Amino acid sequence: MAVFILALSAACFLGLGFVLQQHAAQQAPRADLLHWRLLLDLLRMPQWLLGTGFMITGLILSALALNHGEVSLVEPLLATNLIFAMALARVLTRQTLGRSGWAGVLLLALGVTAFIVAGRPSGGGPPAGELRHWLVVGTVVGLTLLLISTARRLPLFEEATVLALAAGLLYGLQDALTRTTTQRLDHEGLQAVLRSWQPYAVVAAGVVGLLLVQSAFEAAPLRMSLPALTAAQPITGIACAVGFLGDRLRVTPGALAWQAAGLVAIVVGVVVIGRHPALPGTVGDVLESTGEVPENAAEDSAEDSDDDADAADADAAAEGPPGERTHDRPRDRPADPD
Repeated sequence: MAVFILALSAACFLGLGFVLQQHAAQQAPRADLLHWRLLLDLLRMPQWLLGTGFMITGLILSALALNHGEVSLVEPLLATNLIFAMALARVLTRQTLGRSGWAGVLLLALGVTAFIVAGRPSGGGPPAGELRHWLVVGTVVGLTLLLISTARRLPLFEEATVLALAAGLLYGLQDALTRTTTQRLDHEGLQAVLRSWQPYAVVAAGVVGLLLVQSAFEAAPLRMSLPALTAAQPITGIACAVGFLGDRLRVTPGALAWQAAGLVAIVVGVVVIGRHPALPGTVGDVLESTGEVPENAAEDSAEDSDDDADAADADAAAEGPPGERTHDRPRDRPADPD
């Protein structure tokens, strides 16, 4: 029971943190995309710091849940963070869930329930050797690098989705390595943990994943990134747990079918919730829905007006004296018939 409470509490804090972080990241300069200076710029934004505080709290709670339960049990529960993100976004945008929103919530809840009940995740299996450990980690890291390379060649909205997918892979790996670290801490002590590579890999995966997800939040609306992140993380975490942690799932034909159906329902529910209009596109969308005007809206409008005025002056200079304009630009307005 404690694992369920810890995991759902972690999902709550993570979902709230993601929404606040995305609102702040949308205000960062586009030139910061996939650069470390993006994090430095975000550190100066109070809203992002608040969201990061929520996220860190969620990570601590998820680490506690992973210490008391198997990764294959905790990961599906963490996927419910999108429900809490939807709840906060719904408050900000003042939109009702409607049939599509409730359908997504129901699919996600049923998928999590089906996977846990059918799979009956349990530990106790023999942990994998170092070779399989490195093979699984290397596969996840290789896929992440491939996705990042692919994202750089895509349009901005598609780039956000692929970057979030890459971040989800790293976060799933981070959860599995966190479980390894906490197990070693319990059985061998702090010195053994500090001599192993897993805790440093946890930190590295967290920092790189943070850069990827903030770049995704900056590049496009939340609905383009959060579903991919939320769907990739549990699938990767479960694969890593079975691959090198010794987690066990039921493998009867009926159980495997229900587990597969549960994972599909989780992914579909995540996508349906992520596409709901309650998840805002930009900070301006949120402020507009509450009757406020973004701070930079007036500046952008003034800049656009100045640009239009400059363009008009340039056109007038090119046209020459007023009497000659009908000959130089005949397409502006048809001449009046005699």
